[in-house]
Amino acid sequence: MARLVPLSYNLRSLFVRKSATLLTVVSVGATVAVIAGVLSLQQGFVTLFAEGGRQDLVLFLRPGSVSEGNSGFAKERADTLIKETPEIAEDAQGRPLASAETYLAVRLFKTTGGETNVAIRGVQPMTFELRRDDLRYLEGRELRPGTDEVIVGANLVDRIRGCQVGATVQLNTVPFTVVGVFDDDGPYASEIWGDLDRMVDALERPVYNRVIAKLRDGVDLAAFKLAREDNERVPATVMTEREYLASQKGAMGVVLAALASFLGLIMGLAAIFTTTTTMLAALASRTHEIGILGSLGFRPFAIFLAFMTESLLLGILGGLAGWVMTLPLNGIETGTMNFQTFTEVAFAFRVTPVVLGISIVFAIGLGLVGGALPAWRAARMRPVDALRD
Repeated sequence: MARLVPLSYNLRSLFVRKSATLLTVVSVGATVAVIAGVLSLQQGFVTLFAEGGRQDLVLFLRPGSVSEGNSGFAKERADTLIKETPEIAEDAQGRPLASAETYLAVRLFKTTGGETNVAIRGVQPMTFELRRDDLRYLEGRELRPGTDEVIVGANLVDRIRGCQVGATVQLNTVPFTVVGVFDDDGPYASEIWGDLDRMVDALERPVYNRVIAKLRDGVDLAAFKLAREDNERVPATVMTEREYLASQKGAMGVVLAALASFLGLIMGLAAIFTTTTTMLAALASRTHEIGILGSLGFRPFAIFLAFMTESLLLGILGGLAGWVMTLPLNGIETGTMNFQTFTEVAFAFRVTPVVLGISIVFAIGLGLVGGALPAWRAARMRPVDALRD
């Protein structure tokens, strides 16, 4: 079996060339940090929608609609759907556990200047009954039906003007008073909620966008979806809330993933160049050492493997440095436009194990690719020529 160059030789070499090693580690680390940062942003956005929905709630949308923004039911049809769907569960008073809602993106001023689209949702009292265990009131109280009162999501308080308790939010010509701040694990924490009828009047939007309901136990959801689509009176597309929110993450998730790939390509080339330069410099200064290794009986493959090991170590060290730069981002809140609804959604960076795993694999790849050419050149040197040089 061919002998391999001891690992201690590679470690000593990296330590002796401290400046070049540090430069390469920082270069790879900075690249990894940028990629991991964008991936953390993407993971935060995707997780917000993937984990925010409930499996026991279903949404009714107009057939063919891909989001509630382009869905619509006339009031009479929404009422018919709620009252004449026997699969919808009832509360103790025999009322259907269902609620019609309206939805619209409205331009509001940001606290930092400029404007952005904010999701406005009109809800019925049954919405609060359905979400009794989901909404967490951080300040104030629940809005009273039939009044010009609103509650705002916690993510809007510091981002949008007039979203503090006691302040006024102007929607068209109607001023609404903020009476509460609520939090939610999903995207609803970036919305403003008001009474359905008052929102329909204020926004001059005489249609309901969706109906949300809880089905009776034992209902075959797949069969119910098919039957509802073929319903003669009020056909509708049915999906669980979790399915719906998962479908809303697509466009923005793809954009962020594409951005991470693009930055990885551009910055990765620079990091590979730095690694290659470092290893070529090491090769030039260690020609005599390579000759000695060959004279001691180490085969070209062993020398090639030794140089690739050094490149691998540089990649691992760079990946760890990138982790150190990225970890402080975890939990930092930011906001971006959701291309599916064209409203701003606030969420937090999430440095997940997936992000860390992709980052370290990327860093190792940079190290190996950058060290391949120097390792190949070192393996091709003949001991006699190397000793002479």
